[in-house]
Parts: sequence; C-alpha cells; structure tokens
Amino acid sequence: MTDKSPTRQGPYADIAPALDQITQQVLFGEVWERPGLSRRDRSLATVAALIAQYRVNELPFHLKYALQNGVTKEELVEEITHLAFYAGWPAASTAVGIARKAFAENP
Repeated sequence: MTDKSPTRQGPYADIAPALDQITQQVLFGEVWERPGLSRRDRSLATVAALIAQYRVNELPFHLKYALQNGVTKEELVEEITHLAFYAGWPAASTAVGIARKAFAENP
C-alpha cells in the first residue's frame, strides 16, 4: 500500500480481525491500487455510490479520504448537488450535513 492508504489496523480490527485484514489488503490494497482508475477518480465514484445508496455511516470516512486523494471540497459539493437530481433530494440533503462536518474536521 502507499502512504495515502488507511492505517494497517482499521475500525474492524478489535471485533472482526479477518474482515479488517481483508478490507486493508484486498479493498484498499488491491482494488484501490489497480491502475485502471486514479485514486481520485475512485474516490469520486465511491462518494457518489455512498450518497446514492444513503450510506451515512461510510460517507464521512470517504469524504475525508477523497480530500486526501486530491478531490476538492468544491468538487465534492458539486457532486452532491448533481446527485440531488439522480439520487434524490433527501440523499443530497443528508450528504450536505455529513460534508459540513467532514469539512470542518479537515479545514
């Protein structure tokens, strides 16, 4: 994994070490490092999927991760606005609140 990858021991390690290992090695190690898409593009796609599926637990992490991967706050806000028309107003409205908190934690 690269320096931008999440830490080796993730949020599942204490209760589900095998899931944590798979997440770190396969998802963030192999999938996120495939050459077909940049990490930035993967972040945009992931954030869009999370907003559209109303995945409010995972969205804060991936908004912050997107910022680390070079996506700007302005681009994320534009993505949320765009998705209001495809994923629905409630999903976008919820994403705005989550983004507000994530941006405040990552000035």
